[in-house]
Amino acid sequence: MADHFGMLRTREVDLFESSRGRLEAIAYRLLGSAGDAEDAVQETYLRWQAADRAYVETPEAWLTKVLTNYCLNQLTSARARRETYVGQWLPEPVLAGDRMLGPADTVEQRESVSMAMLTLMERLTAKERVVYVLREAFGYSHQEVAELLDITEANCQQVYRRAKQHLATERARIEVDEAAARRIVEEFLVAAVSGQTDMLVQLLADDASIIGDGGGFIPTLNRPLVGAERIARFVRMAIKPTNGTWDKLGGKPAMFGVIANGMPALVLVTGDRVVAVVVLEMSADGIAAVHAQANPEKLAHATRQWATYEPGAPLPELW
Repeated sequence: MADHFGMLRTREVDLFESSRGRLEAIAYRLLGSAGDAEDAVQETYLRWQAADRAYVETPEAWLTKVLTNYCLNQLTSARARRETYVGQWLPEPVLAGDRMLGPADTVEQRESVSMAMLTLMERLTAKERVVYVLREAFGYSHQEVAELLDITEANCQQVYRRAKQHLATERARIEVDEAAARRIVEEFLVAAVSGQTDMLVQLLADDASIIGDGGGFIPTLNRPLVGAERIARFVRMAIKPTNGTWDKLGGKPAMFGVIANGMPALVLVTGDRVVAVVVLEMSADGIAAVHAQANPEKLAHATRQWATYEPGAPLPELW
C-alpha cells in the first residue's frame, strides 16, 4: 500500500514538473519578475499537493487557473507597491536560454517577453494582461481564457481588444543572433566611452529613450530621457569610471555582450555577481530604447543563471 501511494505521489510530482517551465513562462510575462514568477509557481505547487485530485479533470488547465488567479492577486497588490517604488520601475531581465522565456516560435511569442513589451504591459489592468499573455504568447483560445478567468467569451474578446489598443506600437523590432548582439553591444560601449557624442547618436533612433532602475540602491535617472542627443550626453557622463560608477557597483566589473529578453544586452559582472544588465531594444532605425537594470534585488535570478552561463570572452577593456 505504501509503495502504491509512493508511486502515485511520484507521478503527481512528475506531472507538475512537466508543467513547471510553461507555468514559469506564463508567470514571468504576467509579473515581469523572475523571482516573483518562481514564487508564483511554488505557490501553485503547494496548492497542487493539497488539492483533491478527484475534482481535477484536466491537470494542465487546473494548474494554469490556479497560477493565473494567484498572479491576478499579485498584480493588484503590485500596483500599490509601484506607487512607493523609488525611481523608475523596470522588469527583471532574463538571459537567453532560460526556460522562463518560454516559447519563441512566433514573432508574438518573442515580442511578449521583450523588456519593451513587459514595460508597456504595466499599462494594462491585471485582467487585460492575463488575457493578452495567454492569447498572444501561449495560443489559448478566447473560450479557454474565459473559462480560466470565469468570464464570458464575449467579455474575453472585449478585454483582449482593449489590451491590444493599449499596446499598439508602430515601431518594428529587429531580431539578432549572439554574434550580432555582441557586435552591437561592443559598438555601443566604444561609442559611449569615446567622448564623442556623435558616435553614439549615430547608433540611436532619433526618438530613442533610456530608463534606469536602481530600486533606491543604485542612483539612476529620476525619469526617462528621450532623444538621441540627450541620451548620448547622459551616457557619456554616466559611464566614466572617474565619476564613482564602479564604486557603486562594488568595483570595476567585467563586461559581456549577450542576449537578454531577445535583445542585445551589456552584462556587468563583479566577481560572481551580476551588478547590471543594460538591454538595447533594436529597431530598423537603430537602438530604440536602453533599459538599464541595476537594482540588486532584480538581479538575483540573473546572477544564479550566470553561474552556469557561457557568455564567451568579456568585451575588451576600453579605459
